[in-house]
Amino acid sequence: MIRYLCIVVALYGTLCRAADNTHGLSLPPGFRITVFARIADARSLALASDGTVFVGTRRAGQVHALRDIDGDGRADRHWVLARGLQMPNGVAWHKGSLYVAETHRIWRYDAILKRLDKPPRPTLIYDRLPRWRHHGWRYLAVDPRGRLTVSVGAPCNVCRVPGTALILSMRRDGSDVRVIARGVRNSVGFDWHPVNGRLWFSDNGRDWLGDDEPADEINRLDRPGQHFGFPWCHGGDTPDPQFGKQRHCREFTPPALRLQAHTAPLGVRFYTGRQFPRRYHNTLFVAQHGSWNRSIPVGYRILALTLHRGKVVGKQVFASGWLRNDKIYGRPVDLLVMHDGSLLVSDDHAGLIYRISYQRSNRAMDSTCAVCGNISMTPALSRR
Repeated sequence: MIRYLCIVVALYGTLCRAADNTHGLSLPPGFRITVFARIADARSLALASDGTVFVGTRRAGQVHALRDIDGDGRADRHWVLARGLQMPNGVAWHKGSLYVAETHRIWRYDAILKRLDKPPRPTLIYDRLPRWRHHGWRYLAVDPRGRLTVSVGAPCNVCRVPGTALILSMRRDGSDVRVIARGVRNSVGFDWHPVNGRLWFSDNGRDWLGDDEPADEINRLDRPGQHFGFPWCHGGDTPDPQFGKQRHCREFTPPALRLQAHTAPLGVRFYTGRQFPRRYHNTLFVAQHGSWNRSIPVGYRILALTLHRGKVVGKQVFASGWLRNDKIYGRPVDLLVMHDGSLLVSDDHAGLIYRISYQRSNRAMDSTCAVCGNISMTPALSRR
């Protein structure tokens, strides 16, 4: 009966307190992963000053808010703030307002924390984003200066379309729009280094060049206007078969890190909490959503990147187990550092938000735990 009720609740996109005694996901010793909330199609995450977590979606067309009121590591309040939107993947919070990016426009919900039970009518701040649905799920964040940053993916596998393959910056009222990065095929995650303020972002490489080309990318923006190669060059060293003869790869900014092709890096987040061991402070975590058309699936994990003087000097698999025996149990999307230092991970395949915490009092604990024994074994074939 309990399992039946959980399934019914999940169908409506609400919360279900799943059991934590499942197995399958692996973390370093001392870490624990549990279920924070069940949200169908959970994608991008944003955190408010009071600990409210905002959740964007893609196919579901909804925006959610979650609160863990009793502090037990599980969300116990849930609000659906908006329905019927066009791929509202992007969510950001700043100074009392929630910003939501649909495919073609950005909305602002003022004083949202006081109005969760009855969300206000949003203010349209920008409506000139391209309407193409291909790579039309925007990522949205607020930079250290308080400006909105939004991705504009290319509406294709590979093509040249003006006004796309960009990352934009604008004031929070939608004015003063600037292009800060060009040649970015499809970024669905970025964050700013907590010390020097540099923008780091993921970029998904093109398809249909085989299982092993081109590399997916983690990039660093050193100055506004840098060009990262698309559509002429992929991964910093792979000329495109159609466009590559027109320009040389050396003309463009190479990736800060080349990742295995088709692993689909999405959310990236610097760890700014204090709960994890010191070696993880300022680590860049990367959620690899996983391949959708590779002959042997790859990805479906979280990486931890160690940086030194602007370069990646170390890489390790931090969390894995969403892919086991070529069967897919989940697809990590975005990451969020909570006020207590724990790390949330969204999963649009399993419809879950996980919470990763560190147990200081038991560092030798079993590092293998799991998520939801009733997750479907059906392979996920959704595009990244």
